[in-house]
Amino acid sequence: MAEAAELICPFSKHTHGSPEPRHTGQPDGWVTAPPRIEAAREPICQFYRIIPGIPDMKRADRSADGTLATNGFRYCEPLTAASGFGWHVYPPMNFTLIWSGDEVAFALGRTKRFTSLRGVQYPGFPKAFADVAPDGLKDSPPPFLTQGLMPGSVKIWSGYFARTAPDWALLSRGVANKPKTQPYENYEGIIEGNSWFGPLFTNVQIKRTNSPIQFHMRYPFFQVQPLRRECYQQPPYELCEAADLNPEDWRRFAATIEPNRDQMRALGHHAVEVRRELRRQS
Repeated sequence: MAEAAELICPFSKHTHGSPEPRHTGQPDGWVTAPPRIEAAREPICQFYRIIPGIPDMKRADRSADGTLATNGFRYCEPLTAASGFGWHVYPPMNFTLIWSGDEVAFALGRTKRFTSLRGVQYPGFPKAFADVAPDGLKDSPPPFLTQGLMPGSVKIWSGYFARTAPDWALLSRGVANKPKTQPYENYEGIIEGNSWFGPLFTNVQIKRTNSPIQFHMRYPFFQVQPLRRECYQQPPYELCEAADLNPEDWRRFAATIEPNRDQMRALGHHAVEVRRELRRQS
């Protein structure tokens, strides 16, 4: 019942879907990511499917899983770029949670029978794990659902293990820009996947009592995004005043707002320019 590891990398040719170049702001305009990242040959992230047969992780969708308004999707490059950054993670099976205010209960699959949650394994997984794990670890399968320390909180395992390249980490968060239709929130956390190798999970906080929350394999329930370590270890910054702006700063500001003075301008002109430049640089 063992399944081969699945490798997913944002800059590798061996990925789900074609990678889309990113951009950073520079004085000379929009450019692609630094060459040392773009030219990387080794995977930045590796995701191992530990529970057989669960849904593939997928590159995050620029339409936020089809939920963005049409004008935002067509014309707002910052919105779509943020939505498409990273990978969507899907529940390994359908299940339901409900919080009474005192305890959390769960129901797996189509069953409507709820059971108090302490810790539960994915059905049939302990045997599958024992078949592939080495001696000494066969009796240590990660749990699927675990009651959190805080009232109404639940730890949910995706069914994957994750590893990152040196100096890279994963930001685990809710699905970017997807409207919330159920009463729970994902906690955000940064996983040092280079030094900590193990289950890729999310913690959720249920926000309403006595309201069933359904998780379906078809819909992503959290998102992971690759980060360079220097991005979150107190990077230096500078706070400036308006008087500190130099002529070049004012020239760039003028170039930004000048198109907006044209009442007949094409909608989404900035997004068109950014995407054209990215295609040229790719």
